[in-house]
Amino acid sequence: MATLSDLQTRREALLASRSSGVARVTYDGKTVEYRSLAEIDRAIEALEREIAAAEGRRIVRHLRVTTDKGL
Repeated sequence: MATLSDLQTRREALLASRSSGVARVTYDGKTVEYRSLAEIDRAIEALEREIAAAEGRRIVRHLRVTTDKGL
């Protein structure tokens, strides 16, 4: 299992890659190539869940839906 610092290093590499638009990430001598930014986003979300679990906290996401008839 990866340590908290390893997970954070991987997340930072993915965030830097996403902001630069590059689909190839290298960390600790390992290289991973992603097909799209959506795939990078999913990897970042997965790492954030792992980091939260390692820190002993949960990620809570809320979705609020409101509707009206437009009258």
